[in-house]
Amino acid sequence: MATTSGTRNAQRSWEVAARAGYAVSGVLHVLIGLLALRVALGPGDSEADQSGAMSAIAATPFGGVVLWFSVLAFVALGVWQLATAVGAGSPGRSTATASGSERAKAAARAVVYLALAFTALTFARGGGSDSSEQAQDATATLMSAPGGRFLVGAVGVAVVAVGAYHVHKGVTKKFLRDLRGLPPAPADSVARRFGVVGYTGKGIALGVVGALFVVAAVTEDPSKSTGLDGAMHTLRDQPAGAALLVLVALGLVAYGLYSFVRARYGRI
Repeated sequence: MATTSGTRNAQRSWEVAARAGYAVSGVLHVLIGLLALRVALGPGDSEADQSGAMSAIAATPFGGVVLWFSVLAFVALGVWQLATAVGAGSPGRSTATASGSERAKAAARAVVYLALAFTALTFARGGGSDSSEQAQDATATLMSAPGGRFLVGAVGVAVVAVGAYHVHKGVTKKFLRDLRGLPPAPADSVARRFGVVGYTGKGIALGVVGALFVVAAVTEDPSKSTGLDGAMHTLRDQPAGAALLVLVALGLVAYGLYSFVRARYGRI
């Protein structure tokens, strides 16, 4: 009996920490959206990506504490997803119930959240990073490998596909399957709108990022691959790009707000 109680407590602790990861993700997306809005309406010196958001957090009085909390929350969420991906069930649970497709998606999410944990750790320790340069360096390294140009193009196509999936998930409201209910009315309708607008906006942003990878592959120029920040600036510089970037920025903010809903009502 004591063992069973201990297992349940351990599982509950992991679940709380994992939900905190969704909340931290919400904060980052809101900040990225606001930074993208500055890019659209201002001179455009802001980094509209995870690095820019974490840099903004680090500049606040309690930024260090928030960043260390973010590290722990993202690690917990990443480990939770990794446990699902390898078929071990979630931490504190011994049985595996996820299907093959769910495991594959969980593996991809685990990589994303653990990468965010590493980025947060870098800023928490007083460092920093330029995501655009990192994207260019990674693209150059990949392109230098045998068949690297095609690999870069494949990465771009894959990211575009992920972006299209986000748009589809938002428009069709399939994100509701990730939830165990919604807040009481009338907040439920607001949460739905956040999900529709948020997934659509994030999908468009990812689509631009993927397109830049494809351009880098076609032109054999790694500098064309500049990550999310570069994608926001590229979008702004297109005809009517500033207006479109404002919509994408608002979409990212909405996705962040939806992440708070998922932190509370999401299926883990």
